[in-house]
Amino acid sequence: MVVLDMPLDKIVAFLNTASPDACIAFYGDALGFRFIKDDGFALVFDAFGTMIRIVKARAVHPAQGTVLGWQVDDIDETVAQLNESGVVFERFPGFTHADNGVFTFPAGDKVAWFKDPDGNVLSVSQHV
Repeated sequence: MVVLDMPLDKIVAFLNTASPDACIAFYGDALGFRFIKDDGFALVFDAFGTMIRIVKARAVHPAQGTVLGWQVDDIDETVAQLNESGVVFERFPGFTHADNGVFTFPAGDKVAWFKDPDGNVLSVSQHV
């Protein structure tokens, strides 16, 4: 095992956008992240201590599956608050979702998925 003198202890998350203005509203207003700056190449947000850089692109081809997620203590309350902010939760075939969009796995973990303005799949989850 390699032990670095300087640990890799701060994650920077990256996403792409073809809709910078919509992303500023979504990540800033709907999700409550602090908009730091537009550096010309990317929109920079402080997501409660984690930097998210949303790189400007001409076109975005969202990845299959979830690209970014947040663990929460009370998923039902989080989903309710996000709904009030205008976030729409996804319902995927093959999953039985509760009325609020939350899916519960057999072991008890819960997840709710939603998309950003470019179609990137994001999630909130509560783990047992």
